[in-house]
Amino acid sequence: MPRTTLLRQLLQQRHLTTHEAFAAQYERAAARLAELDRDPRLASLQVSPRQFDRWYGGELLTLPRPDACRVLEHMLGRPVSELFSMAYDGDSAHDRDEEPSTRQATSASPPREDDENPLDIVTRTRQLTASNADDATLAFLDLSLEGIASRYEQDGPYALRPQTRQVRQLAHTLLDGRQPPRTRRELFRLAARASGLLGYMAVNTGDFALSEAYCTEARDLSREIGDLDTDLWACGTLSFSLYYAGRYDEADACAAAAVERAPRHAQCIRLLANGRARALGKTGDRRAVEQAIGEALHLSDLHEAPVGLTACISFEPYGRARTLANAVTSHVALRNAAQVLRDAEHIDDLVEHSTSSWSRSLVRLDVATALLQQRTPDIDHAMALGREALRLCGGTPISSVYQRSRDLHEQAGPWRDHPAVRDYGDEFRTWSSQPAALAMASSAS
Repeated sequence: MPRTTLLRQLLQQRHLTTHEAFAAQYERAAARLAELDRDPRLASLQVSPRQFDRWYGGELLTLPRPDACRVLEHMLGRPVSELFSMAYDGDSAHDRDEEPSTRQATSASPPREDDENPLDIVTRTRQLTASNADDATLAFLDLSLEGIASRYEQDGPYALRPQTRQVRQLAHTLLDGRQPPRTRRELFRLAARASGLLGYMAVNTGDFALSEAYCTEARDLSREIGDLDTDLWACGTLSFSLYYAGRYDEADACAAAAVERAPRHAQCIRLLANGRARALGKTGDRRAVEQAIGEALHLSDLHEAPVGLTACISFEPYGRARTLANAVTSHVALRNAAQVLRDAEHIDDLVEHSTSSWSRSLVRLDVATALLQQRTPDIDHAMALGREALRLCGGTPISSVYQRSRDLHEQAGPWRDHPAVRDYGDEFRTWSSQPAALAMASSAS
């Protein structure tokens, strides 16, 4: 005999007592809820005739699945624990047929105050463990970020920035909903990494204020969940941003504070080489530069860092060649031309066989500058390397290449009448007239 549940009563009142009528109303409610919750999976929910018969007849032993419960609550405006509660508390028709003495005997035994309805326990457990993000969604976000990082030096920040923003927005939207701790922690990690990538891209497009905001967000999100690896990476990216904004003391302080928190962590290779050494080179502290590079190379041995030139935007630890490339830049700032040329020769084969046109361009610009800093400048070779550097970047200029190619042009000023310097100047002006390079010039002025 069907049990008289609140669900049954509400469906009778609304003339939804057939599967066809109920299913049509249910699917409309699911579509509306999908729109409100920004959860497209809800829009595909349907009810089979068998499910309807069980719900309408009160035959359930457990509640429906969480997404179905949400639709029912949205459709009927009552908590699901109330909709099915009568199925467990007894049916009113049966109560009316009982003898008065039976009902009196039952009422004579008051319920214990600490008893709970089993349905309420199940309902609350489902609410606590419900999630708007499943493992497939988390995997999709993670793979999207990995793909962006792997394609970055081929496609550049302008092409990949929209996709990265979409990943970040989706992670933030999901975080506005409900998840169990494991899922929520992973969403925090992914949101932090998306923000960090956007911070790195903002440096390459010359927007240093935006970069600082993104990097701070990445750092704070990762600290909220105790993700030290992403936290230190975000600090390294923030230091990178401060360096290209010309705030060298702050760039060093940011990296130094991060290293102090976990001196032996693999991310400290980048913090020491890219963060501290380059900033210290700009401030002229030769001894501190040597110490930072030495510590970075020691950590490279300790963590068995890859020998090659790792991707600039990777979340993985710096490879040895990448560390030495940063050492080259540090010694350029110190005007230590002999050391620049030695280090550059040591990594030349690895740089030339890397897939990073930006890295090949930047090393060429550093070597070109060092050639001008020698006691006997090699002007022709320096300018030839400068022109190669500009051509390597082609139509994908980034702020680091723009700054160093501009600095090379300024360094060559004393020889402005030399034919090679004039040729480089003409090519630099043409290259820097691209809209993206013009925007970098504006932000640097």
